[in-house]
Amino acid sequence: MDLGLAGRVALITGACGGIGFATAQALAAEGVRLVLSDLDIGDLEKEVPALGVDAICQKADVTKQRDVDALVEAGRRKFGAIDIVVHTAGVTGAKGHPLEMSDEDYEEAWQIDFFSAVRVARATFPAMREKGWGRFVCITSENAVQPYWEEATYNTAKAALAAFVKNLSYQEAAHGILCNTVAPAFIETPMTDGMMKQRAEEKGTSFENAIETFLNEERPGIVQKRRGKPEEVAAVIALLVSERASFVNGANVRVDGGSVQAVQN
Repeated sequence: MDLGLAGRVALITGACGGIGFATAQALAAEGVRLVLSDLDIGDLEKEVPALGVDAICQKADVTKQRDVDALVEAGRRKFGAIDIVVHTAGVTGAKGHPLEMSDEDYEEAWQIDFFSAVRVARATFPAMREKGWGRFVCITSENAVQPYWEEATYNTAKAALAAFVKNLSYQEAAHGILCNTVAPAFIETPMTDGMMKQRAEEKGTSFENAIETFLNEERPGIVQKRRGKPEEVAAVIALLVSERASFVNGANVRVDGGSVQAVQN
């Protein structure tokens, strides 16, 4: 299926991550030129030639508006304008009883998982409005609608992110900018690798058994009994930022294997 994206320019934050890089690969296959960013881009720069499209990498801390502005300016200088934003940067943050989390714990998740999206939107929307076309996709999580008690810092930030993007969608569609979120659950990424390694250590078991027991005990809705793959999330993102999804706005699309056991988003 031709997604009608050839020649577009996409900014991807968190591009070193599993979902971020898989999205870069998916969009590159559609002929999209890329502006890729993360806190450490050493490994990313080595992978870029294999993408087969014109691309630049730039280090940026999305908790700082000046870094975000510099990133967008680098993309503008290279390609003229950014058409698509896929914001994947995020952290799981501190875990524990909600009232035992410190102000700093909540602030870390807030700045990285939520407020970074505000900064990126501020920097990219003016040019999209001028062109009358744009796509803005943020990665939320199943946690935004199905929170787990020990992940309050992450839950709160991701729920705020979902609400923020929904708010944007009401106004920005008039300018040709469609705003949506994608909510993955238990994807094969360094983030869930870390979670499962910790679980394996705590339970004195293997990595594979940690995944199996986690699925059985904590995520019964995932009846496929496996983690999702980054490319399965990237395929949905590629569709959302394309011409094929020109009437999808303000949506939260789950890529969670059925983990969220509810009808509503």
